[in-house]
Amino acid sequence: MSDIRRWIGLCMVHDIGPVTGRKLLAAFGCPENVFKANASDLLSVNGISRERAGHIRKFCQWDEVEKYVRTMEKKGISAVPYQDDRYPEALKNIDDAPLVLYMKGEYHPDDRFAIGIVGSRKHTPYGESVTQRIAGELSAAGFTIISGLARGIDTLSHESALAAGGRTIAVLGSGPDVCYPPENRGLTERIAASGCVISEFVPGTMPNKENFPRRNRLISGLSLGVLVVEATDKSGSLITAGYALEQNKEVFSVPGNITSQNSEGTNKLIKQGAKIVLKTNDIIEELAPVLKGYIRTELKERVKLEGEENRLCSMLSMEPKHIDLILRESGLAVNQLLNLLLSLELKGIVKQAGGKRFYIA
Repeated sequence: MSDIRRWIGLCMVHDIGPVTGRKLLAAFGCPENVFKANASDLLSVNGISRERAGHIRKFCQWDEVEKYVRTMEKKGISAVPYQDDRYPEALKNIDDAPLVLYMKGEYHPDDRFAIGIVGSRKHTPYGESVTQRIAGELSAAGFTIISGLARGIDTLSHESALAAGGRTIAVLGSGPDVCYPPENRGLTERIAASGCVISEFVPGTMPNKENFPRRNRLISGLSLGVLVVEATDKSGSLITAGYALEQNKEVFSVPGNITSQNSEGTNKLIKQGAKIVLKTNDIIEELAPVLKGYIRTELKERVKLEGEENRLCSMLSMEPKHIDLILRESGLAVNQLLNLLLSLELKGIVKQAGGKRFYIA
């Protein structure tokens, strides 16, 4: 593997962004070869002007690069280059994937089964309730919850995933060691301990305004789909939804009161064709073709079932059974049975066929 210092250096070269950087890597194989290349070889790469070639050949900020490396070692931050096996595969599919990701915590292979949840910083009680429910239920079903650590819906999404015992990933608009907002420092540490904190910005980068739109493309890029819970018509959450569409990801939206400013953006998304979400299973059902058995098999093997859930599963088979028959055989109250069936559906153990019939998935 190439020296991480050369990767960081390549990211720091003026006017060389992710797209151009990938062209250089395709041409030269590794950052070391990019920096060793002569001017004529550099100019042969599409998009490399004489000015850009000069920036590469004259780059001399290696002392600054060394400071970043020492900071990472001190603060437990990993720098993961694009060609590293630890680099999220989902991100490699977007055109402007960062050449280097800075991580606290670990990104796991199953984190590819992720849902991005974003929304208003100034949420309503309705937005809070919906976020806690859906994020918690998705997390319990085995999905990783991805958001941007901002105040409001983002924070609620991370907290709900942790409360459900699931994994969550925070994508920052600052360096991996700069917590913003500052009151989320404790939450950031909890996420890093059981999930992952990711940034494309070098340590020490402040949360400048222009960083957040860039951050949003990573939230959608890491996710199978993006759920917008609450958003005004000018909300940055709509930028994330836009990136999701560009990346051929699913866009989900929670409807809201038509008189609420906080629901102008979400209702507009639905009007434009976003999948309306009334319950958590709306997301799972829409993504079923993409999951390729993840919920049915991998999750089922590790999901924990309570006593009544186990008993109920023993009464079911792969042949759909009507709820009235299940009710008689189980001796459970109607509400209790419905709650158990919903829990098993969210865990991917049970599915519902037409006519209120249930079967083992």
